[in-house]
Amino acid sequence: MSSTAIFRATATRLVAVLAVAAAPSVLAGDPPPQYAASCGACHAVGVAGAPATGNAEAWAPRMEKGMDALVASVRNGLNAMPPGGLCNSCSDEDYAALITYMSTAQ
Repeated sequence: MSSTAIFRATATRLVAVLAVAAAPSVLAGDPPPQYAASCGACHAVGVAGAPATGNAEAWAPRMEKGMDALVASVRNGLNAMPPGGLCNSCSDEDYAALITYMSTAQ
């Protein structure tokens, strides 16, 4: 891995950690257990173009693609989201639960 790639990966994770720290801590419903350690890093506040958790309007065009397509996007990575979306231990079912949680109005 090149030093540029390492720098970008480190910077992305740093931004994600800072976003979680700045995000509101109260959302409706209980998030899946992996949310805080993975998806919430960017989706809590919409970092790098990620649709914000609970913003059903932002999620609507994505949801129209269907859950299988969304899970594939997480698994493979999309735009600034790395493959696995920072949750390397998640199953497809976990990804689907996380997407459902994030795309539901809060």
